[in-house]
Amino acid sequence: MTENKKRLPVLENVAISDVAAEGKAIARVNDMVVFVPFTAPGDVVDIQLTRKKSAYAEGKAIRFHTCAARRVEPFCKHFGVCGGCKWQHLPYEDQIEYKRRQVIDNLTHIGKIQAECVLPILGSERTLFYRNKLEYTFSNKRWLTEEDFRSDKPPGNMNGVGFHIPGMFDKVLDIHTCRLQDDINNRLRLAIKAYCFSHEGYPFFDLRNQEGFMRTLIIRTSSTGELMAILVFFREDKDRREALLQYVAGQFPEITSLLYVINEKRNDTIIDQEVCVFRGADHIMEEMEGLRFKIGPKSFYQTNSRQAYNLYKVVREFACLGGDELVYDLYTGTGTIANFLSAKARKVIGIEYVADAVADARINASLNGIANTFFFAGDMKDILNEAFLDEHGRPDVIITDPPRAGMHHGVIRAILGAAPRRIVYVSCNPATQARDLSLLCASYTVKKIQPVDMFPHTHHVENVALLTRK
Repeated sequence: MTENKKRLPVLENVAISDVAAEGKAIARVNDMVVFVPFTAPGDVVDIQLTRKKSAYAEGKAIRFHTCAARRVEPFCKHFGVCGGCKWQHLPYEDQIEYKRRQVIDNLTHIGKIQAECVLPILGSERTLFYRNKLEYTFSNKRWLTEEDFRSDKPPGNMNGVGFHIPGMFDKVLDIHTCRLQDDINNRLRLAIKAYCFSHEGYPFFDLRNQEGFMRTLIIRTSSTGELMAILVFFREDKDRREALLQYVAGQFPEITSLLYVINEKRNDTIIDQEVCVFRGADHIMEEMEGLRFKIGPKSFYQTNSRQAYNLYKVVREFACLGGDELVYDLYTGTGTIANFLSAKARKVIGIEYVADAVADARINASLNGIANTFFFAGDMKDILNEAFLDEHGRPDVIITDPPRAGMHHGVIRAILGAAPRRIVYVSCNPATQARDLSLLCASYTVKKIQPVDMFPHTHHVENVALLTRK
């Protein structure tokens, strides 16, 4: 161990032993656990500590003495700097095994649930080009890479279009090639950047000082071949805005929905902003098993379309519907699961907090001629009560797909009070799911657990649990 007066110590010749939560690998030095990103079990590295607490530390690998035998070559030049695809140095079969272990660890340690019910994880058929949505940020202060620092030339143009550096709201990594989405994302982003560089009056956004013109670019694709592009500007400049949008429309005739937003707020979300149509439709269409879903610029839809189909098939299998059941779909979003299950149920009731999403759910039901789904907007803990159950009936099956924070205790109490025969719990956060399952186990038994990998090369995992009433 060597000391640096201005920095925390460097730990030398440390063996990486395992993979932990949040996608980081871990090493153990004496009695201290050290979390190190972008490393793999079997690596032997020198670690520059960046944070030190009494029970653990965080650091980064600054030298590799030995590389793990199972390490693979990262496919992206931005690996190690970009906040996404942190596991691309691990073979895919190892990635999904670590995800299954993550599910088991949360179930046993947090939920106190036996792991015998965990089925093999469903891997993604596609591990590249699997996303249907990406969002890029324009910044006038791009992140300087090691390549910039090694160069004898000054960095020059500081504008960049890309992803935020983790933990730094005002720093953006300029992305040249991203393999998460169809290559249209690269061609479109680079063409817009080149146009802005070659024409005056298109300053990239200053995130810290909140000034500039070009703000964000959102690209959505669908399995039907339709393409949506949303350009977000910080302020209105009609001539320049229309010139750029006209250029994009001319260069990319495959865009079926070209939209724009003027967002003068401090944050980038467009959920509360007016979205204007420049060319084409105000939506794209997604298709699944003969059902068509209208996807607007603000709509939530699982970002891995192919794997979403496999996920919903698991939900349908676990729900075990015979055709005469009343199903409640909690946190229904745009009603994808509710409408997907409707043909197998007598009636499906969807509840969702976001009113716009409920409007989309109703449109999608109408679009597909579905007459037995009914959607309600409001806070789950306020809507799901005895009065609601008395009015609409007690469910035979409850599907619940809450946000990462899991379910409010009041919602769990309401589910226990509703006493459905089966509960199918879909989660993007196995830790909060395990916490909720432990409370539901007062009246239910966890029968099956099915992990589903929606996001290859990341640590994220979707998980489906089947519970039956005791």
